[in-house]
Amino acid sequence: MTYIHTSKGWLYLTTVIDLADRKVIGWSLSTDMTAKNTSVEAIKMAIKNRGVKDGLIFHSDRGVQYACDEFRALIVENKILQSMSRRANCWDNAIAESFFKTLKAEMIYHRKFMSQQSAKVEIFGYIEGFYNTKRTHSALGYKTPKQIEEMLLEKEKMAA
Repeated sequence: MTYIHTSKGWLYLTTVIDLADRKVIGWSLSTDMTAKNTSVEAIKMAIKNRGVKDGLIFHSDRGVQYACDEFRALIVENKILQSMSRRANCWDNAIAESFFKTLKAEMIYHRKFMSQQSAKVEIFGYIEGFYNTKRTHSALGYKTPKQIEEMLLEKEKMAA
């Protein structure tokens, strides 16, 4: 989760990123840090967008939003294995932190959001219209998450 300042108060961005293609498959922007409006909404979007395959592992830090009963029940209900970082180990969450750094460097720090709604619209555009579809990643061989997703889906079809 990361914080985004607007003239009307803070927004909290929570993401779910698929490690195979680095695509942000679930996310939420909320005005509070409750699990209901952060981690739960983000994982629900991820499940809706990608479904759940056998052996799916969800990795996060030890934040209360991921350790609470509401989030854990949703994970168990969907047969997702939960993995959490060791205490005080920042490396386990490097992919999410890298995404937040990229978002802030490429978009957030260059804007002054006069309202929370304008921030939400621009962040939506960045994630869905640029990051997932047009931005290349060195970790993906300078391909986009969408290109890798399509390659993986094609491999899956060929294996079936």
